[in-house]
Amino acid sequence: MSTRILIFDTTLRDGEQSPGYSMNTKEKVEMAKQLARLNVDVIEAGFPIASNDDFEAVKAVSIALKGTGQTIAGLCRTKFQDIDRAWEALQHSDRPRIHTFIATSDIHMKYKLNMTREEVLESAVAAVKRARGYTADVEFSAEDAHRTDQDFLCKIMEEAIKAGASTINIPDTVGYGLPWEFGERIRNLMTRVPNIDKAVVSVHCHDDLGLAVANSLAGILNGARQAECTINGIGERAGNASLEEIVMSLRTRKDLIGMDTGIRTEEIYRTSKLLQSITGISVQPNKAIVGANAFAHEAGIHQHGMLKSKLTYEIMTPESVGVPQSRLVLGKHSGRHAFKKRLEDLGITLTEEQLNKAFGRFKDLCDKKKEVFDSDLLAIVEEQVLEVPETYGLAHLQFTSGTGIVPTATIRLTKENALLQESGWGDGPVDACYKAIDLITGLHPTLKDYQLRAVTSGKDAQGEVTVTLEVNGSTVVGRGTSTDVIEASVKAYLNAINKIVGKQVPAKKTVSEGV
Repeated sequence: MSTRILIFDTTLRDGEQSPGYSMNTKEKVEMAKQLARLNVDVIEAGFPIASNDDFEAVKAVSIALKGTGQTIAGLCRTKFQDIDRAWEALQHSDRPRIHTFIATSDIHMKYKLNMTREEVLESAVAAVKRARGYTADVEFSAEDAHRTDQDFLCKIMEEAIKAGASTINIPDTVGYGLPWEFGERIRNLMTRVPNIDKAVVSVHCHDDLGLAVANSLAGILNGARQAECTINGIGERAGNASLEEIVMSLRTRKDLIGMDTGIRTEEIYRTSKLLQSITGISVQPNKAIVGANAFAHEAGIHQHGMLKSKLTYEIMTPESVGVPQSRLVLGKHSGRHAFKKRLEDLGITLTEEQLNKAFGRFKDLCDKKKEVFDSDLLAIVEEQVLEVPETYGLAHLQFTSGTGIVPTATIRLTKENALLQESGWGDGPVDACYKAIDLITGLHPTLKDYQLRAVTSGKDAQGEVTVTLEVNGSTVVGRGTSTDVIEASVKAYLNAINKIVGKQVPAKKTVSEGV
């Protein structure tokens, strides 16, 4: 029987702290629901003291997943007000975990904390005891543990366990460690901390040298039983250890490592795609496990081998991580039952209302495309799930553009029972459309980023446009899909506008430090 490794997902906390990856509360809840379907052991939902937005998100996730038995964690410094605030957000969870941390390396204590080792030790012990007053599930992290003096690290971990910590976390906060070095650090703790058997040892590795996954595996091989990671490896600076890479390494090399996780690996690809859709940031094509080329074979010798046996060049099956392989050939004559059945085959369950809306969009797409693929369905569903309340709806779009003429656009929007229309001109049809929308809404946000990508294959592929708008010092991401890139651009802009008027703009963090 293999040893069980716990998976602690910090996509919604450490991952979301990375610039460009901010999520509003609704997006965090949807992401958390998918992480629960993925069957992660712990979801770190946020840093409640950082902002009101973070507090509300942790609270909302705790409530949304109530009844599932899911462990929800909230990060906090060793300050009592942090701990109290974390509990206020977490108390609604079936299984709340308070995760408290303080830096322990000499460089952090001198330049960041201005504290002595004795003061740090005292603060850590007091924080764990405070947290234990709320819940038995307390995790203590020594920020920058890899650069911490070995003797002091052993001491503070021993005292944290005595104070009631059920999990102790060893972060390589700045991604400085090498696998054999980090593994030795874990082994040192396992042999020198006398009460180490009373707590789960966790590892939390960053990817500054591209070694986060390797270091995490080295920690596991030397006694760690929890790995902290993120979907797609997102996180501060170069990112965190990638969940999908750790999980599939353990599963694929179970013969050598003898360890496994409880992750439903068939949900990995969908989880990755949902995160990409929410953030508007795609993974690189050659990303392990979930990249577009992860299961692509172009070289003739590889193709020949694959025709003989997939085992020649695939060490795992695409199906094992939920990568859709089959083309879905559906047209305008396809019925609702066939549509629903294919969604179920893809592991997607919608409410009756969501299914009806998604089917309507599917039928509209069938009028524009000869073939509908699995990736088309995923795009439809992601857009449906992440739909925001529609203050402004697109009723009519007309534009003119070409060589030697000024691009113009006429936009007609719905708002409640009213029809609002304006025309605009600009450097191109998209710019003209956006200026017309600004005239209607009275908003004039700054366009910080615009991305266009094909989400499906073929000449009639759906295009996905992602825009990042800045308003009042905060950023908001909007997404739109269509076979017409101008329409997709308008839908993305309106999606962002509706978030702005619906006040779904993520608040800026007031606290950004962490493990």
